[in-house]
Amino acid sequence: MAATKAVLPAIREAGAGTLLYTTGADSIWPDPRVANVNAAAAALRNWVISLHKELADTGTQAAHIGIDATIGTPTFYGQPRATADQLSRLYWDLHITNRDQSEQIFRG
Repeated sequence: MAATKAVLPAIREAGAGTLLYTTGADSIWPDPRVANVNAAAAALRNWVISLHKELADTGTQAAHIGIDATIGTPTFYGQPRATADQLSRLYWDLHITNRDQSEQIFRG
């Protein structure tokens, strides 16, 4: 939120820009093993989706990416993996093509 407060005025003034925020998928589908983190991540997700709606038709967008995978080396047994190349395409598509979408979920 602090970073958003720092850059959003300039992005709005320019009339174009993208703010992308990332959490684990537990912000969408809570996991009791990490319930403390889930609460904060879910709050961020909801805030970003609200910001996306507020910025509609301004040339600026905010979007949330939920990652339901580990990046690189697996950290949980059986957890799907993601590569940086796979994820970068999702971010790029949100920035360039899917500007009307407030959220994308990556499932490895």
